[in-house]
Amino acid sequence: MLKRIKLRTLFIGGCITLFFLVLVARVFWVQVLNGEYWQEKAAAQWAHSATIKAVRGEIEDRNGNVLASDVPAYTVVVNPEVIAEQGIGQEVIDGLHELLGKPVDELKKLVEAKDEKSGKYLKNREIRNEGWKINKELKDKVVAFYEELGKKHDIRETGVGVVTEQKRYYPKDTLAAHILGYTDRDGKAIMGLEKYFDKQLKGTDGKLSYQSDGKGIKLPNSQDTYQPVVNGSNFKLTIDSTIQHYIEEAMKKAYDKYRPKTISVIAADPNTMEILGLANMPTFNPNEFWDPNQDAAGFYNHAIKSRYEPGSTFKIVTLAGAVEEKLFNPEEKFQSGQIYIKGYSKPLHDINRVGWGRISFLDGVKRSSNVAFVKLGFEMLGPERLLQYIDDFGFNEKTGIDLPGETIGIVNPDPNRSVENATLAYGHGKVLVTPIQQLTAVAAIANGGKLMVPHVVKEISDPNTGKKTVTQPEVVRQVISKESARKTGSYLEQVVADQVKGTGRHAYIEGYRVAGKTGTAIKVNGTDYDRNKVLSSFIGYAPVNDPKIAVIVIIDEPQDGEGGGAVAAPVFQEIVSQALPYMGVPKASSETADSTSKTVKATAPAQRSAPDLTGKTMQAARQLLIDQGFDFEAVGEGTTVVSQYPEKGTPLASGQRIYLLSQQGDKPVIPDLKGQSLRDALEVLSLLKVGIAVEGEGYVSGQAQGLKNGKTLVTLKLNPVNEYGENIPVPTVEEEKPEE
Repeated sequence: MLKRIKLRTLFIGGCITLFFLVLVARVFWVQVLNGEYWQEKAAAQWAHSATIKAVRGEIEDRNGNVLASDVPAYTVVVNPEVIAEQGIGQEVIDGLHELLGKPVDELKKLVEAKDEKSGKYLKNREIRNEGWKINKELKDKVVAFYEELGKKHDIRETGVGVVTEQKRYYPKDTLAAHILGYTDRDGKAIMGLEKYFDKQLKGTDGKLSYQSDGKGIKLPNSQDTYQPVVNGSNFKLTIDSTIQHYIEEAMKKAYDKYRPKTISVIAADPNTMEILGLANMPTFNPNEFWDPNQDAAGFYNHAIKSRYEPGSTFKIVTLAGAVEEKLFNPEEKFQSGQIYIKGYSKPLHDINRVGWGRISFLDGVKRSSNVAFVKLGFEMLGPERLLQYIDDFGFNEKTGIDLPGETIGIVNPDPNRSVENATLAYGHGKVLVTPIQQLTAVAAIANGGKLMVPHVVKEISDPNTGKKTVTQPEVVRQVISKESARKTGSYLEQVVADQVKGTGRHAYIEGYRVAGKTGTAIKVNGTDYDRNKVLSSFIGYAPVNDPKIAVIVIIDEPQDGEGGGAVAAPVFQEIVSQALPYMGVPKASSETADSTSKTVKATAPAQRSAPDLTGKTMQAARQLLIDQGFDFEAVGEGTTVVSQYPEKGTPLASGQRIYLLSQQGDKPVIPDLKGQSLRDALEVLSLLKVGIAVEGEGYVSGQAQGLKNGKTLVTLKLNPVNEYGENIPVPTVEEEKPEE
């Protein structure tokens, strides 16, 4: 018995000893041999991190009107587990189908989603794409739906909710869409400025890392790391929203009337090559880039990406070269109609094949005679010098505009084929150019012979450092002399001013001197030209004596094959006749050398006044201002305009905004006053009857809203106006880069 007890004791003791030996070995294995691995695992359990999302920079036009910004967005989510517990699945499906328009079968899959392994209902599912990053109006309807559902069933949790996020918003919808581009719902930049300057716009997310215990409480000896957020830079563009509006409205009328494949228009200040407006038809709405009903062709920026055989607008280069070389005698006569080129059996014709008899070279410019330009470019200048001027005007290089995807032109006539060099003089044959190249070239005529780099960014502001970078005008080279540019402009003015012979007479604007050139390029269909398909265009600038705006209009395949003088020149006329008074350019007398040209009496500058809007419905007032191209902002929650600023009849400065005030709620709605003068800001805030505080001097650069003694207080932060240099240096021959 005693022996058995001893054996049992030894056995139990041995087991315990063995157990402790195994335990010690295991501890040694974990803490010594695998200590580093488990240390890392433990650190991962302690470590926590949080991402601080960077704010994407705003994009504004030259007058401070917001064109793109981040705004709150809302994503609808469902919790299948809660919905199943409450037994309200079908009601949720039907309600969200009605609100979001998502197919019932797709909603059913989301609402009844289960884990494939466990078979249990999942907890959270986003409703994409119909419920993803929706606007506040739709979000409010979803909230009302699930709150009503909760009341109906007397439950607190319905399994339906919304998550607040951010999305990119373009408040003017289609306006300047091809300049701005867009970002998708994930925030990825897809096209336009958004893509070209994505790195600067999006900034860098911040990060905070710290250590905590199992309950999430930060440890006393936590080793924190903090990477500060870098918000994206804000961009101010050269675009003027009002001029952009004029452009797009004129284009829509032409598009509806002539049903072309595309229309492209670009407007610029020829003295700086700041782009004032750029648009294409068809177009798109960047807020609804995902909509399958939008024409895919509308996303293409033809203004900088498409190459065309230009036709007669290209004659400007030939004319400028001939004037610079002192070969152009406006009174010299030639035989119009047709001309033979050595080595080519067929004659080259004017559009009027029998011609106009013996006419002067100035009449040849007015009538857009091909024969005149073959003589000027091929016979007088010669192929070598003509090609040199074409190169100098930038047609074999990109302009360098700050937009993605610019295409280079192609000018490559066979030096051994005389006919290709002859047709080059009037823009046909082996010549393809882009609209932006052509506008840059004609701007060089307008500004005194300087080829310049076009740009759409006027200023970049870094909100993190306060640093501002202003885009200075950049001259590529002096192409022709200032005097030659002036003479060339005076001849191009005749194309518009002569109401009998001038092909550009439909671009004539009462009270302003306009220079320009029409173009009608018959398009190639296979190997032959199809006279029913043409590229109609007009390019010009005004006023001739002090150019403020240069515009190109290109209409690709207008109905019935209408020429540039008939379809493109009127579009130019509509745009520029509105833009010049808006820009504050006074009308002036214009006396031409030709007796058939119109003479215009001097008049005072045309300045628009604020219309009478008080008493109108907000909808009617908005439509009136949109139709007339005014910049405005509606303030308040009512349906009727109770007051306005400026008052009716007040003369408006260029780019001045009109404020429409309706009935205010409990909390007054404060409009965005950035870019406004202190006087205008004070007037608007006085009408709203709020407290006002001012910091700094100059124009409103920021604003903050708070409360003081129970009353709304608006603090205005002012900064002086930025000064943009007008003295543009021209590089000397020694400073110019050698051609590559």
